[in-house]
Amino acid sequence: MQDRFIEPIKTLSNSLANALTPLLDDRFSGYISASQRQKLMTVTQLDEAPLLLQLLPIAAALSKPTISHFYVGAIAKGASGDIYMGANIELQGKALFHSVHAEQSAISHAWLKGEKYISDIIVNASPCGHCRQFMNELVKGHAINIHLPKQTPKTLTHYLPYAFGPSDLNVQHPLLSPQYHPHSLDSDDPIMQVALEHASKSYAPYTQNHAAVILETVDGKQYSSRYAENAAFNPSMLPMQMALSAMVRHDQDFSDITRAILVESSKGKVSLIGATTDALNAVSNVELEHKLAIPA
Repeated sequence: MQDRFIEPIKTLSNSLANALTPLLDDRFSGYISASQRQKLMTVTQLDEAPLLLQLLPIAAALSKPTISHFYVGAIAKGASGDIYMGANIELQGKALFHSVHAEQSAISHAWLKGEKYISDIIVNASPCGHCRQFMNELVKGHAINIHLPKQTPKTLTHYLPYAFGPSDLNVQHPLLSPQYHPHSLDSDDPIMQVALEHASKSYAPYTQNHAAVILETVDGKQYSSRYAENAAFNPSMLPMQMALSAMVRHDQDFSDITRAILVESSKGKVSLIGATTDALNAVSNVELEHKLAIPA
């Protein structure tokens, strides 16, 4: 079991702790399949909602809150029945907009795994306005059920009445709906081509700056991410932050980064290079490789 889970697992019931421990090996990064979730329910005799609420300390252990020291865990349940954990991360010494909220982390985790709809969000503290707005960008976001400890679940509409979202800006295919915006890149580098594919699947309806980041580490692992924009602009999730969040979930040190790539559209209304470089400089001395992709 990973060291970061040693203390949190002590807060769980014996039956849940015993059933969960085999899953928390070196490969665990916050993903539990529908079949694994069902097995946990059977062993513990817990219904789904109480089970997921009890798992929040495990999700919170994925956090890296270097500024606030406030650990937030979140769990997103996808239409597949699989569950995806996420947690907040903060970049030491950098502007707060570089932070990743737990709900964003869990949602991006699900998105990168191919989920097209999220039915439930479980979180250990009431979602802030930033996260409510981020969730509102999702397919059927208004209908997401939000579960908090010791509270009756309520939909996002309760937490964000009179919401402003993608439909107000004539966006018909919100975040998590299938996206493909083909671009080309003058490079035969396999990692660049992976970044290009993720950029083509990114969600950038407001700036058309389809973008992605790939971080490669010393052990050859790659952490991929995509840009996810928001109708309110500021809650947009930058691909570098998404990639760093993935590294934290996988318990990979930022010092292990050996290569960092940003691919973005040559026709975007904005560029992410400044913010991406700033975030990278907070965690690594590796120089950012920047490529512009041409829309097909």
